[in-house]
Amino acid sequence: MKRTSLAIALCLTLAACSPKSEAPKEPAQETAAPASTAQAPAGSFSIGELSAFALRDGAFDFPNDNKIFGVGKTPEDVAAVLTAASLPADKLSVSIQPLLVKSADRVLLFDTGAGSNFGPAGGQLIQSLAAAGIEPGSVTDVFISHAHGDHIGGLLNAEGALAFPNATVHLGAADWDFLKGLNAETAAAIGATNHTALVTALTPKIDAFAPGAELIPGVVTAVDYHGHTPGHSGYLIGSGANTLLYVGDSVHHYVVSVQKPDWTVAFDLDAPTGQKSRIDVLSKSAESGQRIYAVHFPYPGVGKFERRGDGYVWTPETI
Repeated sequence: MKRTSLAIALCLTLAACSPKSEAPKEPAQETAAPASTAQAPAGSFSIGELSAFALRDGAFDFPNDNKIFGVGKTPEDVAAVLTAASLPADKLSVSIQPLLVKSADRVLLFDTGAGSNFGPAGGQLIQSLAAAGIEPGSVTDVFISHAHGDHIGGLLNAEGALAFPNATVHLGAADWDFLKGLNAETAAAIGATNHTALVTALTPKIDAFAPGAELIPGVVTAVDYHGHTPGHSGYLIGSGANTLLYVGDSVHHYVVSVQKPDWTVAFDLDAPTGQKSRIDVLSKSAESGQRIYAVHFPYPGVGKFERRGDGYVWTPETI
């Protein structure tokens, strides 16, 4: 992808995700509004012998204007899919819920939410961790799916220091290079307004891994889902029959992304590859019955993809 194309894609991300109080003065439909998250901050469940928590960080409502979802389609195209699922036709809601997993000797955090990057739309992770009984200093490993502001925003605290000072931060090598190579403008466009401080703080903590690497033997293996970003990674958690697949941003919306995986999403820096990764996640997971954790689906984001006719549907799990 040419640098100019990358910059345009990043700017689309900024325009879509920034709260109205910080965005340029544009019509309301140009921006995403914070959505309500007034429910329990941390829900517990199990992955075999591993204990886990779905952690609320925030939520966004995006207008149905084809600038983010269904790029190249019409609002009527998107509305038809939403209406068939008994959803409002004028907006698409996504949540943000990082995942915490506890093994016998480790505390594992998957993504860190938005931090202060998008104002009131996110930044609830530390409170949710407290509700789960977890101190930030006890986290041993942070696994980042990709370097976008609603996933890396919680890595630094308000003072600009590491929020999880004792943790190794695992990030795909291609995304680490991507993050380091941003300038102030393009970093701000993905929500990394504290870019220089972030890269400086992460450098001694980073584990920049190759696609598909086994990161913690028998517990966490990276799964290559690039396209959304150059090094976007999912994570297979657990072993044997008891596994959970953390899919990151290979899918965003629990209806549109699942039922129309070939539709373009403005957030994908390489749209054709992002579409291929999305279809790959859906087809393989539906065929195998793989249990899924979807960070942007309705809370808690645990469930399965199932084949329905010629397509797929999301079947959520109650925890």
